[in-house]
Amino acid sequence: MPAHTNHLIGETSPYLLQHAHNPVDWYPWGPEAFMKAQREGKPVHLSIGYSSCHWCHVLAEESFEDQATARLLNERFVNIKVDREERPDIDRIYQIAQQLLTRRSGGWPLTMFLTPEDQRPFFGGTYFPKEPRYGMPSFTAVLTRVAEYYASHRAELDTQNRALIEALVQIDAPDAASAATLGAQPLAAVREELAASFDAQFGGFGAAPKFPHPQTLERLLRHWQASTASTRPDAHALQMATLTLRRMGEGGINDQLAGGFSRYSVDPYWMIPHFEKMLYDNAALLACYAQAALATGDPLYARIAAGTAEWAMAEMQAAAGGYYSSIDADSEGHEGKYYVWERAEIERLLTPEEYAAFAPRFGIDRDPNFEGRWHLHTCVALPQLAARLGKSAREVAELIDAARAKLLAVRRTRIAPGRDAKILTGWNALLIRGMAIAARALERDDLADSAAHALAFIRRTHWRAGRLLATSKDGRAHLGAYLDDYAFLADAVLELQQVRFVSEELAFARELLEVLLAHFAARQSGGFYFTADDHETLIHRSMTFSDDATPSGNGIAGLVLLRMGYLLGETRYLRAAESLLRAAWSPLERAPIAHMSLLTALEEYLHPPQIVILRGAPATIDSWRRALAKLYAPRRLVLAIAADAPALPPALASKSVQGSAVAYVCSGSVCSPPIGSLSELTQSIERRP
Repeated sequence: MPAHTNHLIGETSPYLLQHAHNPVDWYPWGPEAFMKAQREGKPVHLSIGYSSCHWCHVLAEESFEDQATARLLNERFVNIKVDREERPDIDRIYQIAQQLLTRRSGGWPLTMFLTPEDQRPFFGGTYFPKEPRYGMPSFTAVLTRVAEYYASHRAELDTQNRALIEALVQIDAPDAASAATLGAQPLAAVREELAASFDAQFGGFGAAPKFPHPQTLERLLRHWQASTASTRPDAHALQMATLTLRRMGEGGINDQLAGGFSRYSVDPYWMIPHFEKMLYDNAALLACYAQAALATGDPLYARIAAGTAEWAMAEMQAAAGGYYSSIDADSEGHEGKYYVWERAEIERLLTPEEYAAFAPRFGIDRDPNFEGRWHLHTCVALPQLAARLGKSAREVAELIDAARAKLLAVRRTRIAPGRDAKILTGWNALLIRGMAIAARALERDDLADSAAHALAFIRRTHWRAGRLLATSKDGRAHLGAYLDDYAFLADAVLELQQVRFVSEELAFARELLEVLLAHFAARQSGGFYFTADDHETLIHRSMTFSDDATPSGNGIAGLVLLRMGYLLGETRYLRAAESLLRAAWSPLERAPIAHMSLLTALEEYLHPPQIVILRGAPATIDSWRRALAKLYAPRRLVLAIAADAPALPPALASKSVQGSAVAYVCSGSVCSPPIGSLSELTQSIERRP
């Protein structure tokens, strides 16, 4: 029996359950904790983190599992633990508050101290060590000073708190809807800003640590494709995207044995990652590599996309259908231990011929690169290695694949990092989208099946009484969903319709958008709040237009409202998208690089998507769909709708069946006459994104 059990024991979050047996008397976020703090006259100690966060584990081991620190926390505070992945609404508010209070950047673990009556923060930070180091005071010293300050400065805290709330409101307040003409200036500006920070040797943007920024790479691919209609295609935009994708795919940030990308690289070379693997990073990178494969025809990008998708299906998809959230950076208490190798171990596992190919390919013949061991990253290209070994590139590839299989089998016998098995609606939506895009680009029906399986799970488990829930574990779903959940899922459903059309799913996407308009819309200013109008009341209702590690919910909402508006002939959706862009115009002009998702919505507002509707016999129209899917056309939607598809909305039902197959090509709200052959369709489609 554990020596301690606290109030987290009934939660679904693996992160909260990791702390359920701490000696700290943790509570989940909720009225019980705040009422206790009010009764006892104590401040609230709020700790926010997530299960794959390395420094969250360090703080837990040093302080939350320490009896003396726990005693101080229990005596002087009421303690609340929050999983930031389940409650991004809470995390957003207190991250900004921490930055306002301390003038320092945020992060996790986030440590905040609140007044119990109104949940307002008066002090905070991120990680505090057990003993003074890194220029920081010890955690116990911070706790003692905060408790004493709270007891003797209540009146001052009230004044400070009012000022903080006013600052929060001002930060998130949307500008009055712009009357200016919405134009392409931000699209051009971001292209130049990216060029100025591009690393021409190793790819990526800026210095280490380097993040993948898949939304940036998609923007560059789209920018290049849009330029191909001109006399001077922007080859440099394509080169910035593809060099970065190549260097990341060859680097240690990409798991060279099992596939799947880590969170970021600690060096400029993409060699040594921070080893946690997040579902949302892999979702976006899967889509990006699949699009690059279409755009360039380079099999490298197709191979990396396939490896990422196969990793997701093997390691991250539950039998019931949903995708898990993340894989920890640590195993056996050490970051990266699961992934690194001793040279002698590799020599022992491989034949001499395999080792002769594998070692130079992945740097095993060089100095160790991670704490005296080797983390695999590509050092020598296959053609050069083949020439050095006097073999064909195919022979060398076969030797390396055989070696990879042997090492992966052995690695799987090690103690693996922990996996966060909760299923988040928004993150699942991002991977459903990625799988749908990759299914089309790679001609992989199994990827579409995986996406459909996940969507069915979300609809079955997370959709209740016409509203979404944000998270589940072991089939138990709870917490009202956020803007991102609705917007990402509607976008994902629409992408999946381009692989195989299901009337009921398209109707579901429309239901999601109707909830957005009814419960999230800022009717006076335009745009959408992060939480619904019937969500729990917090100290602030946030609205943001900028991207974070995931795309902006407002950006994706704008894009999917435009696409669904044109597809269904729904002018309310088009008006809502325009209103959103006008509300966001000022920040979009000031800092386009922070708003990649909104830039895509702006692009499709300025250049409405081309929509191709195929009607007829399933086998015929699917063959037409597959032919069109071979082209990289990010502003084109292709839906193959069988002649007997039920319950079609009027705008699609009006595209009548004629013969075995017929196509209608629509630009914005204007559609072509019916087209009766694939060759005529191919010729008639304007070759533009």
